[in-house]
Order: sequence, then structure tokens, then C-alpha cells
Amino acid sequence: MNNRLSTLSKTASVSQIINFSCVDGPGSRLVVFLQGCNYNCKNCHNPHTIDMCDSCGDCIAHCPTQALSMESIDGKDAIRWNSDLCSGCDTCLAVCPKQSTPKTQEYNVTQMLEMIRKQASFISGITISGGEATLQLHFIIALFKAIKSSDDLQHLSCMLDSNGSLNETAWQKLLPYMDGAMIDLKAWQQETHRYITGRDNHRVLRSINLLNLHNKLYEVRLLQIPEVTDFESEIDALAGFLTQLPPSTRIKLNAFQHHGVTGEALAWRVCSEANIERLASQLTERGVKQPILPSVYL
Repeated sequence: MNNRLSTLSKTASVSQIINFSCVDGPGSRLVVFLQGCNYNCKNCHNPHTIDMCDSCGDCIAHCPTQALSMESIDGKDAIRWNSDLCSGCDTCLAVCPKQSTPKTQEYNVTQMLEMIRKQASFISGITISGGEATLQLHFIIALFKAIKSSDDLQHLSCMLDSNGSLNETAWQKLLPYMDGAMIDLKAWQQETHRYITGRDNHRVLRSINLLNLHNKLYEVRLLQIPEVTDFESEIDALAGFLTQLPPSTRIKLNAFQHHGVTGEALAWRVCSEANIERLASQLTERGVKQPILPSVYL
């Protein structure tokens, strides 16, 4: 009993919850976006999810609806966000020195299960995303384990959206409770990957192979950034790697756009439909089966 209570009390910092999505895994899904990321991608469309709020308080005076305040929690100052007062203007993000959102909420497993139960009749599963969700791995394992052991929820599939940086030991802890993962492969060459994300991609490639070995690799995502990513210049090596995956693994091509992007990436050229179709054609010619193209280009 004590172990169960300990498991249900595991918490995570949540930046957003979408009650219904049809693009974050198979079927209709409830998607939970966790705060915090170990990559610092120049092209990030949600840069406010990278850093954790340090409760410096700079944003409080700038909030036009007074939705932010400072309170003491366990003897430590912390930003309190009142979602009922919030207008969604995102002034707090603009003034934050770290470009981090104070609009996060702590959920424990029990609270998250309650939310999932309210939507269980309308969804086929849940997806945990980020930021980089695996930074809060203990919460994910506890949540997935609780879903799989609940008579009224065990029909829901449990999926993870990740940058693939998790190590093998940690993956082994999660695999028994996870139905599948979507992994972002942001570049093929180490130098390019490091330029875009600030990190190497050795673990990403190992994660893809490990998940494939355990039949838990649902999708590999490639974000095409013209003149930045190296997929076309490394097309033979990339296609050779992808064709070793089962035909059931989805290869999804995404087109870089400026939405949400800050900094030098705003000067990068956006990816057009023609750019993506060319990459898809090059992959198909080399044996990659039916890469999935974007449905919209914004």
C-alpha cells in the first residue's frame, strides 16, 4: 500500500494539456506536455518549454490581468499562476530573462488519472510530450504503470514523444509500460545535430535501434530546414538507416516554419512543399516506404 501511495504521489511540471489530438500518435489522444528540455534547439517552436521557471518574479508586474503572484511553498518563493485570470497574452514570456513560462502546474499521478478518466470515453490513448518528457521519467513510469493496472483505463495506449536522448538503462525501466514512441532525428551528422540542438545524436540513434528491437518504435520524425539540416547531403546514409526499420514504422517529414521561433532561426529559410516533396522523393528512390508528408504548410 505504501509503495502504491508513493507511486501515485509522483509529480511532474506540466506546461499544457490538450484533451484531443489526432496528430500525436495513433487515434484520438489526450496529450500532456511536460516542462523542461535538455536540448536548446535554435529552431524550437516552443522555446518557453525549455527552461524551468526560477521564480525570479520579473514577470509579475508586467501581467496585465494580475494572473501571476508570488507565494511561499515549503519555505521557498514560487510563482503562482491563476489560469482563470490569464488572458493568454504571453507578456510573461516576452519579459522573462530565460524565456521560460511561469504558466505551469504541478500534477501528481492521482490528479492526472482523474483528468484522463474524464476523457477516457472519447480517446484511444494518451501521449506524453514536452519539452523533453523523459526528464521527468519517474512520473511517466508511474502514470503509465497506473493506467495499465486500472481496469477502466488499461484499454488506453501509452505513447511517448521524445528527442531520443534517454539512455538505455532508463528506456528499459519504461518499456514494460509504454506502447510506443515517436522519436525526432534532427540531423544525421554529429556536427549538424550539435549546431541545431547543442547536443550529439549518438543516443538518438541508439534509442531508435533499441525501441525498434523491442517493437516500440512507432514513428521517426525528420524536420527539414533548408540549407541547415543535412538530410539531402547525407541521403544515402540516412535512407540506409531508415530502410533497416520495419515497414510499419512511420517516417514522418516535417517542414520548418517560423511559428514560435526566436533568435537566429528567424533568418532561416522556411521549408516549402516542394522542398519536402524533393526529400520524400529522394528517400523513396532509396527504398524508404511511403514517407508521411505534412498536411499543412504554415
